[in-house]
Amino acid sequence: MSRNYFITGGAGFIGSNYVSRLLERGEKVSIYDNLSRAGAPRNLAWLREKFGDTAFKLTVGDVRDAALLTVASREADVIIHLAAQVAVTTSVVKPREDFEINAQGTFNMLEAARLNDRKPVLLYASTNKVYGGMEDVEVVEDATRWRYADLPLGCPETQPLDFHSPYGCSKGAGDQYVRDYARIYDLPTIVLRQSCIYGPRQFGVEDQGWVAWMIIAAVTGHPLTIYGDGKQIRDVLHVDDLLNAYDASIEKISTMRGQVFNLGGGPDNTMSIWTEFGPLLEKLLGKPVLVKRGDWRPGDQKVFVADIRKAGRDLGWTPRISVKEGVGRLFNWVRENKELF
Repeated sequence: MSRNYFITGGAGFIGSNYVSRLLERGEKVSIYDNLSRAGAPRNLAWLREKFGDTAFKLTVGDVRDAALLTVASREADVIIHLAAQVAVTTSVVKPREDFEINAQGTFNMLEAARLNDRKPVLLYASTNKVYGGMEDVEVVEDATRWRYADLPLGCPETQPLDFHSPYGCSKGAGDQYVRDYARIYDLPTIVLRQSCIYGPRQFGVEDQGWVAWMIIAAVTGHPLTIYGDGKQIRDVLHVDDLLNAYDASIEKISTMRGQVFNLGGGPDNTMSIWTEFGPLLEKLLGKPVLVKRGDWRPGDQKVFVADIRKAGRDLGWTPRISVKEGVGRLFNWVRENKELF
């Protein structure tokens, strides 16, 4: 029996990939998106070309419009809340807009779900930025990377929250509201704190989606700037692995409601942003990549690696796509679709 999926930000990178997966298996899908991101029209065109104009319902709307959001989602059995302002840098320049989209927009979505007689599942795409700079955690410098001194398996969900930057505050507020609506209103909600997601249909820019951005810049000949020493470590997660976690979360919602999970590549899928990624990218490209150097950017962590053992234990989920395989896939997609950039 198919379910009605309502996906805010459904024309974005993660959203369009999930819409494609859901349609392939016969689910009913509604997309709610304001189409403000440059890649959104391209992703919608791809979905229509692949599945036809009537395969999904589209509402062009903003999560700040509570009334429209409530009406558009009233048939939903499952809500995937992806719509967000996603750049830390933008949040610093436009903190009110960031708050209204991320914090108030998430509140609007929760209220729509609370007032919905179907009591839909609500999955919230949170972020590892809710942990802030983790200044209390010691890091050690190695030849090509930084690493945690005492967290070999990464940052656990029990790490104290520290909403550093307006973006961290707004996403963190949504994170805690979603968690609390499970407790106070018995809504079947789940919070997924995502790390560095990458994959096809990601139109990355310098301050968001760095793996895709660096590949796009290298393939198209755009200038690249590396900020800091290039040894910053991130755990990266391919979008296909992320969507497997979405499916697992929804299937297990009866026992996992109100829970919070870290979702990243974990310690087995880490990469420094240039000292290790650069040689991999140059090998794929077949020539050197010229880069400029810039100072450290505010709030740029030397290390973030998610401890994903809880998701493994409770959701039965683990990443399957290695860094090398996933980066190779994305590189090939960018090269084969240069006209999109």
